Amino acid sequence: MESPSSPDVAISRVPLSATVSSMACLRPGDQLVHYRIEELVSRSGMASIYRATDMRTGRPVAIKIPHPDMEADPVLFDRFKREIEIGEKLDHPGVMKVLDSGEPGQVYMVMEWVEGRLLRKLLAENRKFPVERARAIAIAICDALDYIHRNGVVHRDLKPENIMIDGEDRIKLIDFGIAGKAGARRLTFGKLSQIAGTPDYISPEQVKGKRGDGRSDIYSLGVILYEMVTGATPFEGANPFAVMNDRLVNNPVPPRELNPEISPELQEAIYRALEREPKNRYSTANEFAWDLEHLDQVAVSDRTELRDWKRRRAPWLKRVLFYVAMALIPVVILGLLMLLARRH
Repeated sequence: MESPSSPDVAISRVPLSATVSSMACLRPGDQLVHYRIEELVSRSGMASIYRATDMRTGRPVAIKIPHPDMEADPVLFDRFKREIEIGEKLDHPGVMKVLDSGEPGQVYMVMEWVEGRLLRKLLAENRKFPVERARAIAIAICDALDYIHRNGVVHRDLKPENIMIDGEDRIKLIDFGIAGKAGARRLTFGKLSQIAGTPDYISPEQVKGKRGDGRSDIYSLGVILYEMVTGATPFEGANPFAVMNDRLVNNPVPPRELNPEISPELQEAIYRALEREPKNRYSTANEFAWDLEHLDQVAVSDRTELRDWKRRRAPWLKRVLFYVAMALIPVVILGLLMLLARRH
């Protein structure tokens, strides 16, 4: 890669007084402080991520910049700043490291550049993994979850799209955009996915509008492990509300029905992670990891889920909509208060 002083490389410097709006359209060759933009990597509903080069070290980094409309939304803006705060606090090989949080007057997040692929893409290509590979990946995710939970952080949106895997199956948890932090005030969002996470992977308590804790992440990992070994998610439906309802009232197809190579002990561990009531789940990610590492010591229960999974209960759509409506009440109140403030 050429030096920024080379005459063949055009550099446009972004001033220190730049706002989110002025940083929204960075192009290859632009310079943000001492970072040279190389390419746009991805764009989500809240932010854009660029691959860049730290010109002091020559090392690649990822820069996450919020979209301009986040400046006008105090809740989303606070969420982005909290993500920076959480990222700077965490330091674990299984968690994406935040290296820099921008200069005064600028809002962006500089993260380590990770060579790897999203677990979602790997699942799309392979549908499911060999059981031993899936188990090893789940154990590695447990290790990262145990670390963040012991540091007062709950991811709250754990899913294959938020897990990076390199060529040696080492994992990185990414995107703490809706993570919860112990002791921090609760931030409420106006979109379903931002309130509760992603419908296929969220816990029953999140469906009910509760904040959730580390056991919510354990539930999500249970869903991911189920998917890695069976090629399907445990709950389904024609729309997000139907998926969430299925989670509240029905039992999934037993993993061994979909993949006979799954041992009864591994199936039991998956069921323990997917318990509907948080108190019945693994209390820590470390407990989940221990069982996955010592399957020969896992006692298999005579579960009703193994017998009545074909029984499909009638939809509770009204109840699900009630929980969602309750979760949206703070958003409506905030909107009204902001409207009144503007009029005065």
